[in-house]
Amino acid sequence: MLVLGIDPGAGATGYGMVARSDGVLRAVEYGSIITTPRDPFPTRLQQIYSRLAELIRRYQPEWAAAESLIFAKNAQSAFKLGQARGVAILAASLGGLTIAEYTPLQVKSAVTGYGAADKRQVQQMVQSLLGLEEPIRSTDAADALAVAICHHHSARLLHLTRGGRR
Repeated sequence: MLVLGIDPGAGATGYGMVARSDGVLRAVEYGSIITTPRDPFPTRLQQIYSRLAELIRRYQPEWAAAESLIFAKNAQSAFKLGQARGVAILAASLGGLTIAEYTPLQVKSAVTGYGAADKRQVQQMVQSLLGLEEPIRSTDAADALAVAICHHHSARLLHLTRGGRR
């Protein structure tokens, strides 16, 4: 199973493609889509959409997984985050992917076993779970990989509770 994890943001949208084969998780590709604050906001949204659509065409994942929206102190930031998230979900939907959403608590718990884990702990566990030799430099990419790992764990648990094996 191949899952595209997405950590949406107006300035940087993290993405992480994670495959499971024979019970082993592997990072296929990950990174961040960086937009320029000086560009008009619709242009930035188009950049996010185009890059995610390109990744979906190239790798053809079955699933997209994204964090659900969190509360933000700044209304304008929350609005822009919501728009970036909407564009990411649209790219996944138009690409034919099934979309799953997880709260930050669910993601942190699935990856670290601790719902209040900090960004550094999440990055370290993602690196360990995926067997990556180099640290993940982008927190956005690490978060996207974490969401994809969370979905793999959730899908596996659902499969097991329905009488499947593995």
